[in-house]
Amino acid sequence: MKSEYIIRNMTQEEVKNIAVEWAANESWNPGLHDALSFYAADPNGFFIGMLNDEPISCISAVAYDNTFGFIGFYMVKPAYRGKGYGLKLWDKAMAYLNTQNIGLDGVIEQQDNYKKSGFTLAYSNIRYEGLAIHTDKQFADVLPISKVSFADITNYDAKHFPVPRAQFLEAWLRQKDSLALVAVDNNTITGYGMIRKCRVGYKIGPLFANNQNVAKQLYHSLSNFAEPGASVFLDVPDINLAAIEFAESYGMKKVFGTARMYTKSAPNIETKNIFGVTSFELG
Repeated sequence: MKSEYIIRNMTQEEVKNIAVEWAANESWNPGLHDALSFYAADPNGFFIGMLNDEPISCISAVAYDNTFGFIGFYMVKPAYRGKGYGLKLWDKAMAYLNTQNIGLDGVIEQQDNYKKSGFTLAYSNIRYEGLAIHTDKQFADVLPISKVSFADITNYDAKHFPVPRAQFLEAWLRQKDSLALVAVDNNTITGYGMIRKCRVGYKIGPLFANNQNVAKQLYHSLSNFAEPGASVFLDVPDINLAAIEFAESYGMKKVFGTARMYTKSAPNIETKNIFGVTSFELG
């Protein structure tokens, strides 16, 4: 029988039960409720490769708008690698984002392959792992994110991400098993962050702050949400030396890294204020 390979859009359930599950099997440690937030960002941006009705490959190519998109969840079942199925899926994703500057967080060892598709290295991200820090100290400037307007959050977020992403944030910041906090000084946002429960421990992301002191206040407040002794993960741009110093000051250790790459010029964002990347899958 002739093999039939079909590429089509994924459903929300497939994103949850296939893409996220495969990511968990690859030790990417997704959040327990990431799928709904990811799908909300762009329901048309998730693709699956079916061989004789069997899912064998997947990829996300989320279009935040017509100027910026992000590729993630690029996986092929081991038995089908090296046979061209992944490349066809990759081409589909790239064609879907044909007008955008495309970003990705790729495996560092695969940089040369991404360069062949027009990607250029901007910097690397480092995943740090540490233990939850619990404190009784209260920070007057750190508030539940519901205390400020959603528009103000999206505007602050857009300083640290290539384009506004209200549709994604509306779902992301309301996840179950998560906590989102904002730092405010004289009615002005100086930082915000979110922690969510993952397959292993918790991840903090994003963690955006105007300076290291604000980042520390948010980190302590968010870390209180985690179970005592649980692992906490933070993904830090290696070009933000203050963020690296910040992570290592808590005894966090490097777990692995990714290559942040773009097809066009690196976006003009405030990387010096990025103490924690939102996610490797969607940027």
